[in-house]
Amino acid sequence: MSFRGYLEDLEKAGLIAHVHEPVSPVQEVTERSWGRGPVLFHDVSSHKCCLNILGTRELLARALGVPPRDMVAHLSRIGCQGPVREVEWSSFLENVSPPDLGRLPVLTHFPGDGGPYITSGVVISSFDGRINACVHRLMLLEKDRLAARLVPGRHTHQLYEAALARGEEVAVAVAIGVDPLVLLAASTRVPPQMEFGYAAALRGSPVELVPLENGVLVPHAEIVLEGYITDERAAEGPFVDITGTRDLIRQEPVIRLTRMMMRTDPIYHGLLPAGGEHKMLMGIPYEPLIYQAVSRVAKVRDVMLTEGGCCYFHAVVQIEKEKEEDGKRAIDAAIKAHGSLKHVLVVDSDINIRDPQDLEYALATRMRGDEDIVLYPNVRGSTLDPRSNEGMTTKVGVDATAKLDRLWKFQRVTPAGQG
Repeated sequence: MSFRGYLEDLEKAGLIAHVHEPVSPVQEVTERSWGRGPVLFHDVSSHKCCLNILGTRELLARALGVPPRDMVAHLSRIGCQGPVREVEWSSFLENVSPPDLGRLPVLTHFPGDGGPYITSGVVISSFDGRINACVHRLMLLEKDRLAARLVPGRHTHQLYEAALARGEEVAVAVAIGVDPLVLLAASTRVPPQMEFGYAAALRGSPVELVPLENGVLVPHAEIVLEGYITDERAAEGPFVDITGTRDLIRQEPVIRLTRMMMRTDPIYHGLLPAGGEHKMLMGIPYEPLIYQAVSRVAKVRDVMLTEGGCCYFHAVVQIEKEKEEDGKRAIDAAIKAHGSLKHVLVVDSDINIRDPQDLEYALATRMRGDEDIVLYPNVRGSTLDPRSNEGMTTKVGVDATAKLDRLWKFQRVTPAGQG
């Protein structure tokens, strides 16, 4: 499904709201879309701008074409070998011009932000025959310069380091307003250079890529920025990240833009920092990774990264327990599958993992503190966790599963006909 095709689907289902009066890109868009469902602003600096289009599990499942409860199992079965083909034309080539970011409704989200940020752009990097597609936050510096937050060790940063070692630059493109499944694929940890193959597998149809002047291949999009990641650095931040708290100010690489391309009457996709769409795209792709890892050591039924844990730090793993050690094995597998995970709760298959009351019941009746809590002290977590010390933290796993040798003590009794 294309970006506009998905918006049309939301429109037909009555799921997208419209705002026709002028709205400022400086904090007002955030204020008017915070906590809401999909919304399309028709006049943000004379441009259309949509937000929250993938902001819930239901919306993400809709884009995938599966029921929400089947989404994790579905994603765990998808490979990365979908077809990708090169084409010569895309609608974003309708308008080609020198770069001028001031012509776009780039949003300033909160008071104290380091500047306006592009938050939904798929950054496609190419160097020495290698490519990578990922989502990076991009802070506007000037009309043709962006500061890019590149996390050390990730694939884009690896290309950047390789280019620096040779005194060269990384060819790059930023695609804004792409097929939601291309955006999901770019947000997912997959093997190197397999993002578009994974997107094609998610779509069940080929992903088409268009070559730019700098050699980068980009998917169909509303807006495309072309340029190079340079050896220049600039202060990036403050930025409100997934926790709703401010991330650090860092010296980050500068992208020098050479061209800007867009459809006639483009729709800008804005992604609210710490909003539902941010959490869905940053956190949910880890659920199938946890599901796959736990399935190697136990009979897994479902996995959920909870909203209270920012869809990133807290996992609930539902298993069908067959051996007494399954609970702790599931904890260890989940911790290893998602390096930023902080707390893991493992429950039985009769516990509804989407019901906080049922999860509390499992803790109350099936967990004993001196036997069922596993500590991982002084290990690498996430710098996004305000309680971490430069990313170092203590992780905790809780085995809230029933004891197999006395199951009768844990079986819940319900009235006849309701069991």
